[in-house]
Amino acid sequence: MRIGITCYPTFGGSGVVATELGHELARRGHEVHFISYALPSRLNVFAERVTYHEVSVPTYPLFPYAPYDLALATRMTDVALHEGLDLMHVHYALPHAISAHLAREMLAPHPLKVVTTLHGTDITIVGQDRSYLPITRFGIERSDAVTAVSEYLRRVTQEVFSPGTEIDVIPNFVDPDRWVPDPTRRVRGCFAPPGGKLLLHVSNFRPVKRVLDVVEVFDRIRRRVGAGLLMVGDGPDRPAAEERCRSLGIAGLVHFLGNTPAVEEVMPSADLYLLPSNAESFGLSALEAQACGVPVLGYRVGGLPEVVEEGVTGLLAEVGDVEGLAEGGAALLADAGRYTAAASAARERAVRLFSADALVERYVALYERVLGRGAVGG
Repeated sequence: MRIGITCYPTFGGSGVVATELGHELARRGHEVHFISYALPSRLNVFAERVTYHEVSVPTYPLFPYAPYDLALATRMTDVALHEGLDLMHVHYALPHAISAHLAREMLAPHPLKVVTTLHGTDITIVGQDRSYLPITRFGIERSDAVTAVSEYLRRVTQEVFSPGTEIDVIPNFVDPDRWVPDPTRRVRGCFAPPGGKLLLHVSNFRPVKRVLDVVEVFDRIRRRVGAGLLMVGDGPDRPAAEERCRSLGIAGLVHFLGNTPAVEEVMPSADLYLLPSNAESFGLSALEAQACGVPVLGYRVGGLPEVVEEGVTGLLAEVGDVEGLAEGGAALLADAGRYTAAASAARERAVRLFSADALVERYVALYERVLGRGAVGG
């Protein structure tokens, strides 16, 4: 198949999933074309059967805001026509599903199927501004197939939009050959005190990620168990997190690494992964941590309980319960037998339920269904 993929090219989960899906499809012999305004953070442009097409957004005096949705639709049309795309798989309804619909209309009678994957922010946007509800519902209903990354997100989408279309749940996935435990924890010594543990957080540092809670949980844990904290990523709440570290007197124990595409080089060296978010439609980074045998501490929200098996592969608490999360995390680190069991269960569950091999094949089957085909090759 010839598949177009459009996603946001940032370090967020949706862009990562879209990129990894494209890589996996290309390995299976399909031709994949990424269409976005910038190179997705994890995209390997040297991979066989993977091509990147940049969207150039013109500026005109009459437009106070550059019309990215129109530029994207035009670029989709051009790529679909000249590369012979069978379908467009867009990640996020806004504006990608709308742009794909416009491209399909411009291409008529040339057929172009549209698959839309919802990752969660579409729902958040509508929650903040109901004026987006009609156009988001339109994008969902005009798609030939729609998927959500968790049962939670599927349920909320149906409650908010009441779309007249079926939504398939295909969870995010992880490559267990890339995300693997490292018994030596070779990177830990770079960020943790001698003989101490390493706690890790990866995000875009937006308010929903509650990075101040990350710092507070760490501060409480390190008082009972010697530890360091590694913060990977960047965003609007980073300065506040840095200031909180200084005010608590722990700046020397916390390292801010910034954005890095090589998270799999760091993740296996962590002892605990912290994800105390206000909301998570899935929690891809928590899955990646568990695939590396790293138990997760997080809040009991959204789709995260579908990823973290509470009391088995990690610990969950109510939003804002910093003390409870810290107490549970410190106790886990202090009990070697219990910790080893949790780390082993985390890896086993991630591989069993969220392996790329099984879940990418579900996408391939969905594509074939949309295209009205039986089993096909590349």
